[in-house]
Amino acid sequence: MAVQTKSVLLWVLRILAAVIMLQTLFYKFSGAEESIYIFSKLGIEPWGRIGTGIGELIASVLILIPATTVFGATLGIGLMGGALFFHLTKLGIVVKDDSGQLFVYALLVFVSCLILAWAYRWQIFRLFQKQKSRW
Repeated sequence: MAVQTKSVLLWVLRILAAVIMLQTLFYKFSGAEESIYIFSKLGIEPWGRIGTGIGELIASVLILIPATTVFGATLGIGLMGGALFFHLTKLGIVVKDDSGQLFVYALLVFVSCLILAWAYRWQIFRLFQKQKSRW
């Protein structure tokens, strides 16, 4: 794969993951009925909803900053892994007649973050190399 094509593909994945997570923040932070329903069913309303929103905001910003993409992607994997787990165990794929839209969004972000974490794994190694040289 050409370097330019790879770079464009990685930016598309970064933007996709960040936009989906950022778009859902309005619903989490405004206390939308569907968000309250989801987190109440999980028994973690309101702190789970607000905490998840803060985590998604941080993950989105880190993904969009080139030097921290791997850290945002790793956080995104954890957050979306949790979302997928709860969809498959407590919530169901379809939540409040959404036709599975939230599940699909979580899956898209999860896969995008997996690819980004793999593609930018060198950022972690570089961080440890800098730390090692200080010792």
